[in-house]
Amino acid sequence: MALAVGDRAPDFELEGTGGRRYALADERGAPVVLVFYPADHTRVCTRQLVSYSRNLASFADLGARLLGLSPQGVASHAAFAAEHGLSMPLLADTDKAVAEAYGVLGPLGFYRRSVFVVDAGGIVRYAHRSVGGMSYRSSDELVAAVRSAEEGKAYFSAPARRPWTK
Repeated sequence: MALAVGDRAPDFELEGTGGRRYALADERGAPVVLVFYPADHTRVCTRQLVSYSRNLASFADLGARLLGLSPQGVASHAAFAAEHGLSMPLLADTDKAVAEAYGVLGPLGFYRRSVFVVDAGGIVRYAHRSVGGMSYRSSDELVAAVRSAEEGKAYFSAPARRPWTK
């Protein structure tokens, strides 16, 4: 059964950038945005994470923390973050166990571009799993989802668009 809005978010602990381990349980008391992305150094993932990193202040104003997760190791994440000036932590889900728990593995075991907003109590208030992976949710939409989570409400999104096209 796939993880859905209203479910308790599965806990995890992973190595990440910044030379530390990150545990979802340590984030209780504040909203968390989990950004599952397929791979470091790829076109769409780079645009997505650069966009979110540029808007970290909007999330911080709401007390929310963004965590990026992908199956690459910490060394790859650190190089990716340094090259593109990413300031959000990037976590290494090398065995894809967290992706499996969140239902974001596609056919053949590849990560699907997905985002979850988890409220301060650990409940999923927003969930989006991309089918094609060529688009991503905007920072504005995710900020709105965090605001809804603070009110204890679910946020349901509009269809995705390709943010890099006009």
